[in-house]
Amino acid sequence: MATVQTSGIIALQGGGPFSANDDLDRLLLSEVGADQVVVLPTADAFETPGDLVQAAQHWAERLGVVSHPLMVMTRSDALEERHAEVISAARAIYLVGDSPIHLRSVLTDTPVWEAICSVVASGGLVVGVGGSAAALCDPMTDPRGGAFAIGLGLITGMAVATETETWTQERLHRTRELADVTVVELPTGSSAVRRPTGWELSGEAVAHGDLPG
Repeated sequence: MATVQTSGIIALQGGGPFSANDDLDRLLLSEVGADQVVVLPTADAFETPGDLVQAAQHWAERLGVVSHPLMVMTRSDALEERHAEVISAARAIYLVGDSPIHLRSVLTDTPVWEAICSVVASGGLVVGVGGSAAALCDPMTDPRGGAFAIGLGLITGMAVATETETWTQERLHRTRELADVTVVELPTGSSAVRRPTGWELSGEAVAHGDLPG
């Protein structure tokens, strides 16, 4: 699968959903003209998705936008056209939560995933934070040990290691050694943003290799 060619923005944030990235979020939402945001806490389905929904509400109030939680928690949810229609109509989508494996299993080959891709293709914004950012790439870093698995492929030829301030040096070294693509280390508060004009890394992000086109 080739990297999706888009007229929109894809932002991969290292961590701290709705708390560590306000300045960047404000900028990105302004760039795509979004005053409403659809939030998918899918990757926290087995944790506390309600906490992310609440955090998103406070974040939206700070940034002067409106947050719309979309509780796509299971694959059957992702197959529902009504959820896909909500996403297709949005200018900004945030995917949050820490289980990239669950996010991938829920969204792969579903109307909801097609709708997410269509948002970027039409000039909108898709943001993944933490484990959700890892899942948007193919390959995807596996949180169970830092190896690689098949990801969703919104970005290909690159993997991200998120919240790397919590990783041991041994784990980071193993991940870099196993990679046959560029690996970007994204500690909390850092990001890798792809606009139509190219990539921009911010914070303490570090790319090991060339970023894909």
